[in-house]
Amino acid sequence: MDEQTKVDKNTFKQIFKDWWDVFITAYPWYEWTGEIIQKMLGCGDPANGFSTYVCPCCGNEKKVPFSCKTTFCLSCAKAYVDNWVGQIKCVLFDGVEYKHVVLTVPDSLRAYFHNKELLDEFVKCGIDMLNDFLRCCRKKDIEAGYIVVLQTAGRAGNWNPHLHIIMTAGGLTNDARWNNVNYMPFDMLHKKWQYYLFTMMKDRLSDDQDALELIDQLWDKYPNGIVAYIDKENIPTIDGLARYLAKYVVSPPIAVSRITEYDGQVVKYWYKDHKTNKEEMVELPALEFIERMVQHILPKGFKRIRYYGLHATCKVNKVRVLLNDIINGVDREIDPTKEPKKWRFRERVIKSYEKDPLICDKCGGDMMLWEIWHPDHGIIFSVENEAFKYGQETFENNGWGGDNLQLRLHQMWA
Repeated sequence: MDEQTKVDKNTFKQIFKDWWDVFITAYPWYEWTGEIIQKMLGCGDPANGFSTYVCPCCGNEKKVPFSCKTTFCLSCAKAYVDNWVGQIKCVLFDGVEYKHVVLTVPDSLRAYFHNKELLDEFVKCGIDMLNDFLRCCRKKDIEAGYIVVLQTAGRAGNWNPHLHIIMTAGGLTNDARWNNVNYMPFDMLHKKWQYYLFTMMKDRLSDDQDALELIDQLWDKYPNGIVAYIDKENIPTIDGLARYLAKYVVSPPIAVSRITEYDGQVVKYWYKDHKTNKEEMVELPALEFIERMVQHILPKGFKRIRYYGLHATCKVNKVRVLLNDIINGVDREIDPTKEPKKWRFRERVIKSYEKDPLICDKCGGDMMLWEIWHPDHGIIFSVENEAFKYGQETFENNGWGGDNLQLRLHQMWA
């Protein structure tokens, strides 16, 4: 390992390259995360697969390595964020106002939520509480829509499970009427969240006497309930909030810009403290830093983002049509199944860097896909194979022009 590693976009990956084998020996219970880490370390390495593009005008070649597409890779995070923001925009109902709710857990109870089953119940508990809360606010049963994002990391990268919820500022009654909920009392919200969270935990941890005693003590310690936050105003723009939430769900819990130093042994980084609103420095041995990061990798299949109520996947399209008639009050055609735009490699690069990656550096021609190679399956696509499959005439008639490309194809048939 180098005595001093330059802090740049590869620093996060370098820490894992230097210490992962040592880490697994010291922390064997994290061995199940190894597949994700290895994918992250191999992201952008041609040995793990690549696409070859060729300029049909001058024959220039460019290899584009595969990305790992894991949620623990800083390089792949932006693609995930862009796609999720686009998805959220399509999911939201036209003409409906939304609020942002945050539900937290007291410090002394957070460690219990390393249990997957309890973490799953945590999400459901938040929705049950909000349904009851809205019922009390309106004095009637109403069904709202919820998009729930489970976040497990605090600003310092520590274990701090909490829920971010985008919820409709109102809901449908049993007779299909829309009810706005403008007044949401904070005192009631804090106490209800305390009741629902503590009751759920006591039920799930009924065999753990220490946990039960601790929860009883916290009832007395927090007579006014526990922290639950809800925006007083409706969300002005979903784009900013969606990007804020997505970056914690589809990327490591710390941005590389916050790492100030890595000397091969110790990692230093900063975070802004919630209470003091000041920047605090953290200095950790590399192994402890890795442990702080990988604890936020959740088991395969565990959903960090969930949809409930009016936004439940099974009913959202029908609700969209119904709300169009109820709220907008106009006779217009809508698309009940909005499809989010999925940014492809070329589009993402153009959007981010204002540069087309598939324009030839030599002649300015538009490069075309020539071959795809995978380490397990070899060549899974090639123009040469397609040419033999469909014939020379088909390729020439489809405008695959350029003297250099035609020369290549003619050489194959020669």
